[in-house]
Amino acid sequence: MHKIKRDDLVKVIAGKDKDKQGKVLLVDTKNNKIVVEGVNMITKHVKPGAGNPQGGIVQKEAALDISNVMLVVDGKATRVGFEVKDGKKVRVAKSTGKVID
Repeated sequence: MHKIKRDDLVKVIAGKDKDKQGKVLLVDTKNNKIVVEGVNMITKHVKPGAGNPQGGIVQKEAALDISNVMLVVDGKATRVGFEVKDGKKVRVAKSTGKVID
């Protein structure tokens, strides 16, 4: 179980997009990378192909390190911990003690 999951709302705490918020689109646990909607945008030159017959220049999100984001709970960025409740391991917001899932 990981502290950040897909579809979580996160806040960027370091880098060029500091203080931006967005929804998690992809989590790569092997490389500790994360892709957040509307954050860390890059310009990519795309060749014409089946998916994009025109080709051209495309704006897309690039991966950033998972350590550069914090989970947002009740509008505030918070640390995440784990507790065992009713025999299950659950994510808990450290600031409020609230169960996240």
